[in-house]
Amino acid sequence: MRIVRPCLGGILIVLKKKIVIVGGGAGGLELATRLGNKLGRKRKATITLVDCTHTHLWKPLLHEVAAGSLDDDVDALSYLAHAHDHHFSFQWGRLTNINRERQTLQLAQICDEHGVELVPSRELTYDILVIALGSTSNDFGTPGVKEHCVFLDDLHQARYFHSEMLNLFLKHSVCPRKKKGVNIAITGGGATGVELSAELFNAVKQLHNYGFDNADHGVLNVTLVEAGERILPLLPLRISAAAHLELSKLGVRVLTNTMVTGVTSSGLKTQRGEFIDADLIVWVAGIKVPDFMKGIGGLETNRLNQLLVKPTLQSTRDPHIFAVGDCASCQKEGGGFVPPRAQSAHQMAAHCFSNILSLISGKVLKPYVYKDHGALVSLSRFTTFGSLMGNLMRGSMMVEGRIARVFYILLYRLHQVALHGYLKTSLIMLVGGINRLLRPRLKMH
Repeated sequence: MRIVRPCLGGILIVLKKKIVIVGGGAGGLELATRLGNKLGRKRKATITLVDCTHTHLWKPLLHEVAAGSLDDDVDALSYLAHAHDHHFSFQWGRLTNINRERQTLQLAQICDEHGVELVPSRELTYDILVIALGSTSNDFGTPGVKEHCVFLDDLHQARYFHSEMLNLFLKHSVCPRKKKGVNIAITGGGATGVELSAELFNAVKQLHNYGFDNADHGVLNVTLVEAGERILPLLPLRISAAAHLELSKLGVRVLTNTMVTGVTSSGLKTQRGEFIDADLIVWVAGIKVPDFMKGIGGLETNRLNQLLVKPTLQSTRDPHIFAVGDCASCQKEGGGFVPPRAQSAHQMAAHCFSNILSLISGKVLKPYVYKDHGALVSLSRFTTFGSLMGNLMRGSMMVEGRIARVFYILLYRLHQVALHGYLKTSLIMLVGGINRLLRPRLKMH
């Protein structure tokens, strides 16, 4: 597309850049919003966001949707509506291939639930492409995982878990199994597995309040399985130990150094020869980028299918292709790689925004430097743990309880501010406060 403008010497033709962002997670949507507000508003570029779903929800909240503590009908954001408000366009579709020579990307056809084609496969052209696909759960080739486990990679899967959980408690409420109860196994002792474990006990209490007479604390049997030496391996040891103790107090059976070797419809097989009974199994052990991304378009990828990027967040083999968030393999200063966290996606999106502006204007691109602000883990209404890092302290400071909960909520508010600005986020917070008074504390459908 080009813009024709009159000038003193005749007509000046200005090429309008086409910027395509694939993936509407935290990093991708924040980047599309900033580019739309900066370039799309003034028609200096066309910005297109591509995602295979219609709505966005901050991924760290999916465990709350799964347990029913969060109503996604209220909190989910429509890509089409948001695109309209922030001067970019949205395309519903799934990436299948990239042609770097022609600077095009291929989107798969869209079919309805009956397999009837709604939209044929199509091509999009780009001048600058940003891959922000995020990550999915890594089953490590374990037999039975794909067939019998629920993942928490997106909103659809979280809704499915919630529906299955309600069905289990409804069945138990009508025909109680006093000796067996409701058994839920969670494989993966990272933040999602730990937070979901605690959230389930909050859900049981609410279910009892809303008429599930036989649902109480003793009915729920949660087993959290971690292959490593401790849960929350990416967090400081003292936080991991505190979370382990708190989960044990709630009644969670925490198994560390336990490798799952197989999954059946009725439970988990472990390397020790133990069989863990489970009516519902969640797999949140490790991440990877979807398999179709391996070597896509001739780009360099690692064993997790992440795109290898330079410090500028440009791919190693194409300066016109960037990657941000979990799908980017970016080295940190001093060694190691940027961890797959929400704060990483937020930082990378902001830096990618600046570098895209520099690329368009012909300026020098700056390297991205990861800043670790700490980590927080919420055990539902029971407590919150975390470590804070920043300019006011050396090393890290452990926080717990209400102050930690405030910082935990603040992370989500900062994401909302990046999308909506301070005024609209304040109104969202006000509406959220009113909803807590008017709406049930647990989603019952």
